[in-house]
Amino acid sequence: MTDDLTHSLSVLSKLIGFPTVSDQSNVDLIHYIMAYLDEFDVKYHIFPDSSATKLGLIAQIGPNVEGGTILSGHTDVVPIAGQVWSSDPWILTERDGRFYGRGTCDMKGFVALALAAVPQFVSAPLARPIQLAFSFDEEVGCLGTAPLLTALGAHFPKAETVIVGEPTSMSVVTGHKGGLGLVTRLHGKAAHSSRPDLGASAISHADPLIQWHSARQKQARTSSYANGFIPPFSTVQVGTIKGGVALNTVPDLCVFESDIRYMPHETASDWVDEYRALVGVVEEAMRTEYDDAHIELEVTEDIPAMLPEPSGAAEGLARQLTGDNSDNCVSYQTEAGHFQAAGYSTVVCGPGSIEQAHGPDEFISSNQLRQGQAFMERLITALC
Repeated sequence: MTDDLTHSLSVLSKLIGFPTVSDQSNVDLIHYIMAYLDEFDVKYHIFPDSSATKLGLIAQIGPNVEGGTILSGHTDVVPIAGQVWSSDPWILTERDGRFYGRGTCDMKGFVALALAAVPQFVSAPLARPIQLAFSFDEEVGCLGTAPLLTALGAHFPKAETVIVGEPTSMSVVTGHKGGLGLVTRLHGKAAHSSRPDLGASAISHADPLIQWHSARQKQARTSSYANGFIPPFSTVQVGTIKGGVALNTVPDLCVFESDIRYMPHETASDWVDEYRALVGVVEEAMRTEYDDAHIELEVTEDIPAMLPEPSGAAEGLARQLTGDNSDNCVSYQTEAGHFQAAGYSTVVCGPGSIEQAHGPDEFISSNQLRQGQAFMERLITALC
């Protein structure tokens, strides 16, 4: 094992220099990766998003057979707007053994380590392939995962295991909650507030729907499971709400957004179907006041949970590579749920701490980079 981080840091510095916030293009970053892979004659396939302003990339090193390992990472990062940084977030900066920059931890550090290991991957006598899968738009609902999975199935032999390199401090995470984002739009009828009988208040009718969130949260608290999640139950909240134009006008519109983080033993349809049934009841009540009243329900985010696989190939491989035998589950979502739903044995394991993600002065430590680098070297041995 080598402790020399020179090459890994060189690649990471390049990646940090691309400001790939989710609302911006990542094409320049992908072109850099393509040129880098070309140096080693590595086969790869690129695929665009629907607007053709973003690209994903899949590469393969080793024999063209099934049973390999996917190293999965996203190329987009969260915004820096409104944050005060001690150094330029788009320039990798080292201070006291920490490397600062937007995306160092989440999750260009892992992507850089995988790319830096390519020369070793290429020269190793791999019996099973290593596939690199780099997506876009993970930070805005894992929108790039579906086209990535389609491209994987169309152009590459199926891997046995997937390591999603989100920051876990190199601990093996075997499960995470699912995520639902909902937007509810209630359309009523405006009227003067002195004659509410002539209108249909969208805000008043939103009340039972909003109260459902509070009631379901209280109910969920009584159904906790001792399985490593913090908190050990599903969470439900209304995050934003808008409605009305003036205090003396019956509001004809109310819009609110819901965030539901559900446990792996539950499904998105469990939650959506229950809520949709209540929406139907409220809509009927609105129409007794105004025939054209209606409610729109939009699912804006649907990220599957990742279930622990106690005897799964990915868990066994990750524990072999890290020596970590602890049980770890997290409440945030990753692309791992999509991989698992597509039939891949999947875990989450990568350098850096989630505590450093998304905030100002995001960093990854040299120790975490060394652990991640050793992980890549051990992966070669496991696949030879």
